[in-house]
Amino acid sequence: MADATTIGQPGRQRAFGRWVALGAACLLGACQTIVPRGPVEPSQQRPTTRPVDRPDIGVETGIPRDAERNRVALLVPLSGSNAGVGTSIANATMLALLDTQNQRVRITNYDTATGAAAAAQRAIAEGAQLILGPLLADDVRAVAPIARAANIPVLSFSNDLGVAGNGAYLMGYVPTQSIARVVDFAKERGVSNFAGLVPNGLYGERASTAFLRAVEGAGGQVVSLQTYARSRWHFGRGHAVGRKGPYDAVLIADGGTTAASAAAMVKRGGGASTRILGTELWNSDTSIAAKPALSGAWYASVSDTLYRQYAAKYRARFGAGPYRLSSLGYDSVLLTVRIARDWKPGTPFPVNRLRDGDGFAGIDGAFRFGRDNVAERALEVKEIRGGTTTVVSPAPTGFGK
Repeated sequence: MADATTIGQPGRQRAFGRWVALGAACLLGACQTIVPRGPVEPSQQRPTTRPVDRPDIGVETGIPRDAERNRVALLVPLSGSNAGVGTSIANATMLALLDTQNQRVRITNYDTATGAAAAAQRAIAEGAQLILGPLLADDVRAVAPIARAANIPVLSFSNDLGVAGNGAYLMGYVPTQSIARVVDFAKERGVSNFAGLVPNGLYGERASTAFLRAVEGAGGQVVSLQTYARSRWHFGRGHAVGRKGPYDAVLIADGGTTAASAAAMVKRGGGASTRILGTELWNSDTSIAAKPALSGAWYASVSDTLYRQYAAKYRARFGAGPYRLSSLGYDSVLLTVRIARDWKPGTPFPVNRLRDGDGFAGIDGAFRFGRDNVAERALEVKEIRGGTTTVVSPAPTGFGK
């Protein structure tokens, strides 16, 4: 059976039930990283994996000898302020190994909270040929040069476009894609004049650029684009975009809480029929549908269809819901397992396989890496309606030629 071990963390991993249906369904052929504040259901569990003594292969310092499996390192925060999301990702990778019944990959967990560079150096010294993670953009910057010098690719969970390239790949959800998708959908539904509210900072700058390009590409017009500091006080005093019109839709490039507080002001300026547009940040907000101010809003994100099945399985195993970002860890393992079919243990990871034009399938849907090393994702568009979210434009199932 596939194994996962943890470096520097307490607890013992026990084998648990296999979830074949979802694993098979997912294994189809064909800025600053934003970390959510909490999981779907608050979780206090600690990482559940540790080195396991196996008399058939022996044990050495670090990870056990194992010439029959490919060695993969998972670099995530397993202590400190981000331990919750890191632990959830680690649990997800173990779940993926067992769901796929894989026997060709061994994953060892390393804690980046005590130093991402040191974690990468240790992982490489102990034989890792592929790194999954890190989560934070600054950690990717620390790890990437070390991994590149050893000719080892990095599949990061960051959403910071600035850390992609030179051997580092991004699996995180980036705003450029979600903005382009929802703008295209809005244009198809008759929206011509757009306005935007974006926060100050790197995320806002990239969202602004993506928004302007998307509207131009769709044949629409941006009539107002305003920035703001992340504070309700600014919305309470009224904002320029709330006093300028006419516009048919307004993109609020921020989380659901901020968007809800701004929506009333926006509609006063543009009219009650003004459509609110959101970004990928809304998908990790479990309370988004319950915000009356956002009724009728559209946003684009990865599909939740398979994620809901995964979350139920995760909850049954660990007693609490996963962080939404943990699906990145699960899907990184599905990708690794697929490539491992032709990856001989002890040899370098076949990085050219990451360029598969048909892409990969996972619980977040289809994705593939472009020349910029960023995961291009098939996104769906959802509408907030009646206290729930409804898919109004399904995600493509793959990447047609």
